[in-house]
Amino acid sequence: MEQLPQLIGAGLLLLGYALSRSGRLNADSLSYLVLNALGSLLLLVDAVRAWQWGFIILEALWFLFSLPGIYRALSRSSG
Repeated sequence: MEQLPQLIGAGLLLLGYALSRSGRLNADSLSYLVLNALGSLLLLVDAVRAWQWGFIILEALWFLFSLPGIYRALSRSSG
């Protein structure tokens, strides 16, 4: 199943979004941010394999933008 990473990545992003929109998950929570980071990372890997530059840029930035939030969430929980 060649598209499995793509399907899982999209599923993770959509799951986080749906849980956030329904009020079950805060957009600043570690869970939401990790879902976004993992989903975008899987889609980034798939985009690199296909050399789809628009998606490479989109998913790379989506992943990178998730990292500061993950750091802040981890800092809040440990401090």
